[in-house]
Amino acid sequence: MLKLLIVSDEESKYIWDHFDPNRFKDIDLIISCGDLKPEYLSFLVSMIHAPLLYVHGNHDAKYQTSPPEGCECIEDVIVQYKGLRIMGLGGSYRYSPGEHQYSERQMRRRITKLKYKLWRNKGIDIVVTHAPAYKIGDGEDLCHRGFECFVELINKYNPRLLLHGHQHLNYGRNQRIHYLNGTQIINAFGYYIVEI
Repeated sequence: MLKLLIVSDEESKYIWDHFDPNRFKDIDLIISCGDLKPEYLSFLVSMIHAPLLYVHGNHDAKYQTSPPEGCECIEDVIVQYKGLRIMGLGGSYRYSPGEHQYSERQMRRRITKLKYKLWRNKGIDIVVTHAPAYKIGDGEDLCHRGFECFVELINKYNPRLLLHGHQHLNYGRNQRIHYLNGTQIINAFGYYIVEI
């Protein structure tokens, strides 16, 4: 059993300002689903002493010139960690000019490019995204719309977890966890600890 700390969208004052090492001493892996300051991710990886994997959120243009130190970007790749196959697909639905925004077609193309690696790895355990899946904890506006291809990905490969951010729980969406065909879908807003 591995314990994961998942984070997204809002730096936790509880962690950053009042860090308690005992609360996080048994964390095996940190996963960021985007839209966090690079300094915050560097702080997490140095204080918790666990590897940190991340994808970009739609507000992470700063990462190009100042990437989080000691952390690994998993955009468009599948990595293995202690037997877990982890795939990264950051960014949001395209709603304006800017980096890390994709149309449905563009996101589907990104998944298609990983099909050989999905086959070679015999599937996937965790999908890390920034945007949610379509109609599963997403928003009504274009900016917060989820991707239909994420639903297709879940239905085809049945990962154990899909972790996302982007949809702030304080937007009135109070449900952090959803399920689809056995896949647990978790909104990483703020922070959350999950075992797998």
